[in-house]
Amino acid sequence: MSQHSLPPAQNATARKILVIRLGALGDFVQSFGPFEAIRKAHPAAQITLLTTPPFVGLATASGWFDRVECDSRPRWHNIKGMLALRRQLRGYDRVYDLQTSSRTARYYRLAGKPEWSGHVVGAALQHTNPWRNAMHTLPRQRDQLYKAGIADVPLPNVAWLENHGPKLGFAYAVLVPGAAPHRPAKRWPARFYGVLAQTLVAQGLTPLVVGTAADTPLAAEICQICPQAHDYTGATSLLELAGLVARASVAIGNDTGPMHLAAQMGCRCIVLFSAESNPALTAPLGRKPGQVSVISVPDLALLAPQRVAAAL
Repeated sequence: MSQHSLPPAQNATARKILVIRLGALGDFVQSFGPFEAIRKAHPAAQITLLTTPPFVGLATASGWFDRVECDSRPRWHNIKGMLALRRQLRGYDRVYDLQTSSRTARYYRLAGKPEWSGHVVGAALQHTNPWRNAMHTLPRQRDQLYKAGIADVPLPNVAWLENHGPKLGFAYAVLVPGAAPHRPAKRWPARFYGVLAQTLVAQGLTPLVVGTAADTPLAAEICQICPQAHDYTGATSLLELAGLVARASVAIGNDTGPMHLAAQMGCRCIVLFSAESNPALTAPLGRKPGQVSVISVPDLALLAPQRVAAAL
């Protein structure tokens, strides 16, 4: 936490506030706490979220925002698109940039240099912590909001997500075998998930394989090894997935967005990391001690299913 004192003015009179969080899923879920903290800090303000299409449903259902708008992320040379984006960014008393990417840093000028919380040099509420890039996402966001006058970022209320999705009449475990398509080294082999699924069945749990439609071939491989597994890939919205994992006995998966959602919903999680990503910076933290276990190895292809099963 920053040692700086809170700013003398939190701009409690701000009437129009913009929050920027474009994605991806894991990052978006890790901003639930900051979203709620911003809403509580500005109860009378009109708060707009600027995000991308996959997260509109989640954001709209949350109740944290009065409006949700989509960033089409036009290319910089797309004059028409940039003019439309500028119109979206203008007219706010305060902006909380929770994306803090090189792209959203350029939004500061497009927005007309309003009161801005983020990493932009010269911004009124610049997050100046020199270790910000070495911080886990959650404490970094807390520190950023502290600098902006929001002292407390508690665990968010996720009760609004719990009743979505199918309500199954049996105990089950969720398997998340996918990951970003351009980072295959983040994936534990599907055949290992199949072997693990057999262990889950022996323990009285029905394996459910979740992910996008692009993960269906992985689910097919798992189900071929473990016929008792159920394929839910491409079958749930994010709202439905949240409810599904909230009711699961355990979730096991790679370093990918659905595991962050499972952790946020309070599900027991086992998350598998390769050298492709650093759990100290990106691992789901969960809602209580011991909820999330991380297994980190240089190469997931060498991680034996028995080691993962032992973590159960």
